[in-house]
Amino acid sequence: MNFCKTYYDLTERFIPSRKRIAINQGGTRSGKTYSIIQFLIETAIRAQINGMEGRLITIVRKTMPALKATAMRDFMEILEKIGYYSEENHNKSLNEYHLCGSVFEFISLDQPTKVRGRKRDILFVNEANELDFEDWRQLLMRTTDKVIIDYNPSDEYHWLYDHVHTREDAMFFQTSYLDNPFLEPELIAEIERLKDEDENYWKVYGLGERGASGETIYTNWKLIDEEIQPTDIIETAYGLDFGFNNASALIKCMRLKNGGIVLDELIHRTHLTNNDLIQLMRLHNIGRSKIYCDHENDRITELTRAGFHAVKASKDVKAGIDKLKSVTIYITKNSSNLLKEIKNYKWKTDKKGNVTDEPVKFNDHSMDAARYGSFDLIAERKLKARVAKMI
Repeated sequence: MNFCKTYYDLTERFIPSRKRIAINQGGTRSGKTYSIIQFLIETAIRAQINGMEGRLITIVRKTMPALKATAMRDFMEILEKIGYYSEENHNKSLNEYHLCGSVFEFISLDQPTKVRGRKRDILFVNEANELDFEDWRQLLMRTTDKVIIDYNPSDEYHWLYDHVHTREDAMFFQTSYLDNPFLEPELIAEIERLKDEDENYWKVYGLGERGASGETIYTNWKLIDEEIQPTDIIETAYGLDFGFNNASALIKCMRLKNGGIVLDELIHRTHLTNNDLIQLMRLHNIGRSKIYCDHENDRITELTRAGFHAVKASKDVKAGIDKLKSVTIYITKNSSNLLKEIKNYKWKTDKKGNVTDEPVKFNDHSMDAARYGSFDLIAERKLKARVAKMI
């Protein structure tokens, strides 16, 4: 196996220090989450080799879709690579895996009985800045041994800085993309573009340093838990942002009777070929609804040949943002990547600190797809409203 800096921080500094909490603050693509899971798997294997009792290891994130798409996927991938994965040891209904006498359980904070359930030996909180302080306290009180957290430091003010960083039993580690020697050149180039894009984004996502407040673009959004009733929906369209090393993102956009727009994340995956993407899209019963796409002619043609109603989206970014800002946006609770993006989607600032009319072009694939799919829905609503006034 290949290892990044975070793995060595845990094995060579954290464990010998006898501290209880390891704080892993890092920029994007620093390898921190993958390295932590490598460390936890090795912990379980070494426990069996040394004749120790098996451990209960809990891996937690705010929502289950986000957990499955990140830490859980990394966990299964690592087991496959080292030849330790077995279907017999994987309880998919409980989201548990039995490894060398230890149990890995994957839980999310929309499972309150799990959060306040049995005690565990080791806790790993992925993207800890998504949690509320009370979530953290409940998890901590039920953990008897080590606690590991990781996060991107995009918040200027957060309970993590006040209540975790200040603890005497906590050890702090910081990493950036430069600490991941296995990163593809294309991704390195994209991260380094932030030097000229936005100073704050470069600090947070490039260098892994604590962020400063910026001008958030969308404040007109709400999280919804309940299922949208078909009778409340006037029209549906889809937005699709193509990617490969970056994520391909497909967002379902629904115009409501009350004038609002519901955004539901269907796909957010890297390394999808067009054939992979088509297979995933067929699972979502899109039918002949319009799919407003990024301007890649060959890929649009392939989607059309596969039976989808794929068309080019409007690429007027400012106009699209203005339209979405003019309505109430409702985001479904399963849209984990969309939620993360909208919270950090900000106007670019120039070198003098002046806010511009251009958004920072980074980690915005779901935001682009949402804008593509919503543009004509909102435009049509406003056109019909103007016509109605004239009649």
